[in-house]
Amino acid sequence: MSRALGPFAAVLSRDLLLAWRGRADVLVTLAFFVVVVCLFPFGVGAEPNLLRTIAPGVLWVAALLSTLLSLHRLFAQDHADGTLEQLLLTPEPTVLWVVAKISAHWIATGLPLVVVAPGLALLFDVEQGALGVLILSLALGTPILALLGAVGAALTLGLRGGGMLLALLVLPLFVPVLIFGAGAVDAYLSGSGAQAHLLLLGGGLLASLALAPLACAAALRIAVE
Repeated sequence: MSRALGPFAAVLSRDLLLAWRGRADVLVTLAFFVVVVCLFPFGVGAEPNLLRTIAPGVLWVAALLSTLLSLHRLFAQDHADGTLEQLLLTPEPTVLWVVAKISAHWIATGLPLVVVAPGLALLFDVEQGALGVLILSLALGTPILALLGAVGAALTLGLRGGGMLLALLVLPLFVPVLIFGAGAVDAYLSGSGAQAHLLLLGGGLLASLALAPLACAAALRIAVE
């Protein structure tokens, strides 16, 4: 176990350090999330009941688009400087360092969205009880977006116009996460309970964690050949 955790921790710490050095890109993603959420009240008006109704969907759509904005950076730099080829040549399991890279990417780009979202939800007058459901749905859902997005990023790595193709590939996969994530808050507010939606998100996270790194590793091998 410790032998496996060593390479995982090394890649994780390396990618987090690179994210910190390039924190301007991380801040752009976070700023995009904040701006998108703040623009909606200007477009739909300041009627409190309407804002409370659209809040879950607005926050989730903004989180989805912010995640999509940052996906192209997941493997691009390592591919450009040859690090990706070196990682693929190491005896360590490819899936291990792929999970580490995805984890670092989520910590740098997804976790800040989860932290900031409750404050933005207060702008929409979301009740206190729903904030916990919102945080939990984002905490379960944004890693799924990162895992699925990593597969798309690997498939489009090095392709001309890969950013547009990446969006076309992953957006349909993001839709169920969006439905269950926003639906969890809506279900709580309607009184029917958010447990079913959160359980589905939890199941989706486990399935994505089991399958997405394998698909991502295979796509990366194809991309560097």
